[in-house]
Amino acid sequence: MTAEPLERSLDRPGRRPAPPALPHLLPPVLRAAREADLPELRRLDAEVFQEFAYPGFLLRQLFDMYAEHFLVLDEGGGRLRGYVLAGTRALGRDSWILGLCVTPDRRRLGLGRELMTEVLASLELAGVDTVRLTVEPANRVAIALYDSLGFTAEHPDAGLRPHYFGPGKHRRILRLDLTGRSAG
Repeated sequence: MTAEPLERSLDRPGRRPAPPALPHLLPPVLRAAREADLPELRRLDAEVFQEFAYPGFLLRQLFDMYAEHFLVLDEGGGRLRGYVLAGTRALGRDSWILGLCVTPDRRRLGLGRELMTEVLASLELAGVDTVRLTVEPANRVAIALYDSLGFTAEHPDAGLRPHYFGPGKHRRILRLDLTGRSAG
C-alpha cells in the first residue's frame, strides 16, 4: 500500500462532465475521510439515506474503526458530495461495504463507480478476498453499478433477504470475490 495520502481530482479526460444545467459544479476531489468531516458526513448520510442514516455516534465509531477504507468526494468549501465506507474483520479476509452514497445533484456522473473502484482496489491491496454489500431490491441503478463491477447475488434465493432491516425492509446481498482479480 502506498504511503502517499489519497487525494486526487476527478477532472480528467474521458470522464463525464457535469450536465449543462449544472455548469457551476466543479469536479470533486476523491480523498480519505478526516475526523473534521464527521459533521458533514452526518448531514450527507441523513440527506441520502433518510430513515436508514447512521446515528451520529455510530458514524463516529465506524470512522474510528475503518478510516483506512472511508473515502469521500469533497467539492471544497466544506461540502461533501459522496462517500464509501468498507468495514473489514480483524481476523479473516472478508469485508462489507457499509455505505455508498452520492448526492442527488451529482448522480449519473460516474462518481459512485469512482468511489467503489477506489475502495475495492484498497481492499484488494489490504488482502481482502471477499466483499459483500446489501442493496434495496428495487434500486436498479445501484444493482446495475454493482453488477458492472463484478458483484453477483449471494446464494440462496438470488441474495434476497426478506425483512433484513426489519418488517418489510428487504435487501439483496451481493458478493465480489477479489481473489485473482486484476485491480482497475
